[in-house]
Amino acid sequence: MGALTEYLRFVVTLTAVVDPFLAVPFFLAFTQTRAAEEVHRLARVVALTVFAVLALATFFGEALLAAIGASLPAFRVGGGLVLLLMALAMLNAQAGGVRQSQAEARELEAGEVPGVVPLAIPLLAGPGAISTSIIAAEKGGLGHQAAIVVCIALVCLVSWAILRRAHQIEARLGTTGLNIATRILGLLLAAMAVQTMADGLKALFPGLAG
Repeated sequence: MGALTEYLRFVVTLTAVVDPFLAVPFFLAFTQTRAAEEVHRLARVVALTVFAVLALATFFGEALLAAIGASLPAFRVGGGLVLLLMALAMLNAQAGGVRQSQAEARELEAGEVPGVVPLAIPLLAGPGAISTSIIAAEKGGLGHQAAIVVCIALVCLVSWAILRRAHQIEARLGTTGLNIATRILGLLLAAMAVQTMADGLKALFPGLAG
């Protein structure tokens, strides 16, 4: 039951980090003149790209940290700070500079980019999602990493479904409804970010746990 709870917690956290609701307005702006078949294809490609990036981070992220000499506790603190910055932007119903720069947003709205970039990277699979996947994968071996990848697949499936029906969701929820969903996810993410930073600080400074 404990392991299942941890995986469910990871699914909730990663969903909040990826936040497909926040991507809906950007996706609509990019696809407003495209045919339905092309919109559905782009949603599928974006979701698959996000899955590939986060799966690679799950399997190879810890080795990359070791190669650059960074410890996992230090990465927890840094990753938690990134998540907190993202959460603060989400509470204001904004993408924030960590997720997407203003220049990237202008390129996307102008149709100057293919859509996978920056929709998939870095809007959905950005620094926050990558760090969350690496941190979650640190506790176990190949079986645990495989379970994390399954969780990532679930989040990507939800993201695909939301993007595929972005027009219907926007029509039903409107801007206010999408912003409310983003703010709720931002609140959850803020709590997870603080916990991640606290865990990293306790590992770096064991005296704090006393």
